[in-house]
Amino acid sequence: MHPRTRGFTLVEIMVGLAILSILLAVGVPNMKAWLTTNKAIAASEFYAEGFKLARAEAVKRNAVTRLVLTTNATSGQQDWQVDLCIPSVALACTDSSGAWSTVSAPNGNANAADFLSVYRSAANLPGTGQMTLTRDPVDASAVYFTPLGWVDTDADSRLKSITLAPVTGDAFPTAAIMVTLAGVVTKCNPNVASKDSRGCPP
Repeated sequence: MHPRTRGFTLVEIMVGLAILSILLAVGVPNMKAWLTTNKAIAASEFYAEGFKLARAEAVKRNAVTRLVLTTNATSGQQDWQVDLCIPSVALACTDSSGAWSTVSAPNGNANAADFLSVYRSAANLPGTGQMTLTRDPVDASAVYFTPLGWVDTDADSRLKSITLAPVTGDAFPTAAIMVTLAGVVTKCNPNVASKDSRGCPP
């Protein structure tokens, strides 16, 4: 005679489902908050990468570069693009003049023949319902870097910083990405004192 194999009773299955339901009810909201926090932290890295790339390419290629922000149709946040221009005696590299690179073609100068503009989409960042992005100045959408890696102060309404903050509550810490006149990119928390190591420089 074969020994009888014992399965689960209906009561045991019901208890297991009840425990699983409780775990999901507690875990899913925490998982959503965790994902939002990670996306917000990634957002500060996303913008810091753009500033750093623009400065690095200016120094590397002895050229003028710019980082330009545009609104993303999906998330409502800001996409960024880094363009490059080699200044000449006849033509300066400004927002209204100069042979700037694009995402499909370099600017034609031998020193920059292999450089296509770098574009990054903000479609995967938290939407405007979860995270606000504030520019300083509010109307600024670009920052220009000189061949030495310094910020070009002659550019009109240059972008000085970006602040990312939660729309409600403290879902994630507020973060700012600042660009000094020397072109150095700093990530900081504008809500703490400047003397604090996490604080933003004055």
